[in-house]
Amino acid sequence: MDAKEPTTLSSRPSGARPARTRAGPAIVEPADAAYAEVAKLDPEDAGTASAEIVPGEATRLAPGVRRVTAPNPSFMTGPGTNSYVLGDGDDVAIVDPGPPIDAHIEALLEHAGGRVRTILVTHTHPDHSPAAAYLKARTGARLLGMKPPKLELQDQTFAPDHVPADGERIEVGGAILRAIHTPGHASNHLCYLLEAERIVFTGDHVMQGSTVVINPPDGDMTAYLASLDRLRNEAPLYLAPGHGFLIGEPADLIERLVRHRLFRESKTLNALRATGGGSLEALVPRVYDDVPADRHRVAARSLLAHLIKLRDEGKAEESGGSWKAAA
Repeated sequence: MDAKEPTTLSSRPSGARPARTRAGPAIVEPADAAYAEVAKLDPEDAGTASAEIVPGEATRLAPGVRRVTAPNPSFMTGPGTNSYVLGDGDDVAIVDPGPPIDAHIEALLEHAGGRVRTILVTHTHPDHSPAAAYLKARTGARLLGMKPPKLELQDQTFAPDHVPADGERIEVGGAILRAIHTPGHASNHLCYLLEAERIVFTGDHVMQGSTVVINPPDGDMTAYLASLDRLRNEAPLYLAPGHGFLIGEPADLIERLVRHRLFRESKTLNALRATGGGSLEALVPRVYDDVPADRHRVAARSLLAHLIKLRDEGKAEESGGSWKAAA
């Protein structure tokens, strides 16, 4: 996760809207995380859409699409990991079953009606895929996704029955999903485009309110930027992220994400030139001077991804753990 950007990563402004919370009525402003979702779900401004994410509850985002959030909130996961239940009949699919938390697994089975036939994962980080094995044992569902890399922080329990090809169209829950390979945050990351609604389930490729960590060796900044461009070219109407509310104006958001990454890359190169170079630990406070110090350890992983990209482009050099600008 990178610097919080609540204003620049929000939807296009068009006026305050009424909503509801567990505490009572609320007003959401264009810069609020819930804004695009509230606008979509309550276009008449009746105040019926929720402005908060409540773990275990199902929020209907589109015909046959419900979000159920796991109770694992943190500064890395936001309100928690989102699972998406697709379909209303006897053929129900789940995208990203989430962590192996009993209450979350039971909530998914309850909202699916116990008829889960297919489980798809976007990637195998431990907050997105481990519940798949438990749900498969309970339902016999078919598992779809890419195999986990043999690295730490990967769910080695995930054993897909089928690995979707890039661009493959998959019929699930009475709808068609198209798999889009989007490496960068993880080498085995897939997004899924719900063709009828033009909604993309983004996993951690795009999340709400902040940028995702690009953690080498599996994370790759060059691949991530190319994958953002690929997703923008799909022209989705909404993004359904692995963390946070439904996101509107995807093209604008993706453009801001790209600009932010390139700005961070520019800061990295400027820091190398200004200091003559140094270790990763020495560079983090200069490049991430807008991020709280308690998050610098995580920021260092994305900084390494920027440095590797600059090295591969001939703009930086590394020797013995010390980085410097290329001559």
